Amino acid sequence: MKNTLKVTNVMSDPTRFNIYQHLVEHHQDVSVTDISEAFDIHPNVARLHLSKLEEINLVTSYLKKTGKGGRPGRRYQLSNEVVELNFPARDYKILSSIALEALMDLGEPGKQALYETGKKYGTEVMHQDMKHLNEDADVKEKITVLERTGRMLGMYPSFKYDKETNSIHFSVNNCPFREIASNNHQLVCEMHRIFLKGMFEALFTSIELIEEKNMFADNCSNCAYIAKLSIV
Repeated sequence: MKNTLKVTNVMSDPTRFNIYQHLVEHHQDVSVTDISEAFDIHPNVARLHLSKLEEINLVTSYLKKTGKGGRPGRRYQLSNEVVELNFPARDYKILSSIALEALMDLGEPGKQALYETGKKYGTEVMHQDMKHLNEDADVKEKITVLERTGRMLGMYPSFKYDKETNSIHFSVNNCPFREIASNNHQLVCEMHRIFLKGMFEALFTSIELIEEKNMFADNCSNCAYIAKLSIV
């Protein structure tokens, strides 16, 4: 409880919370100057916010030579620490891991049930955010809905539409299933892919979803996909 109160106190500052979101979304290490310029705040204030995030283990720092001589500069990056706030404490990660293992023990029927559930949930999530979308909405408007929903789910995605190939290139910069995926990423990542396909197919009649990069398999900072649209 003491740690929970410390986390809520640190994250209650709007600027500090936005700095953390910035780090999650861009997944790149930053300097005090980078944050100072991005948020138009004094470097000392930026340093304070980063130090506070480091205190609760959401951020780690290291020294890096600048290449210009002099003292190394300090760089800040996201840690692998996951902070979960529940009152009282509840460990849903354990429950999800048990459910996942139980489905895996069922073999192919269990996998099929997992994939179908992922797609169903992905579709339902999108339908909740489509209430105010016009029937004749264009691709840009639909991407805005995808982006908003993705951020709400903690994926911090980025999208780019290629008109010539009628496809959407997008990346997931934060994995919402990281904790359970670390033990069986192939199954969880496939479920997530079906989940994403369900989100897209709630907006586009039919798509082909191709995975380009996987942060677990390829040891990179994000997952990247191409959604080929057949009917817009």
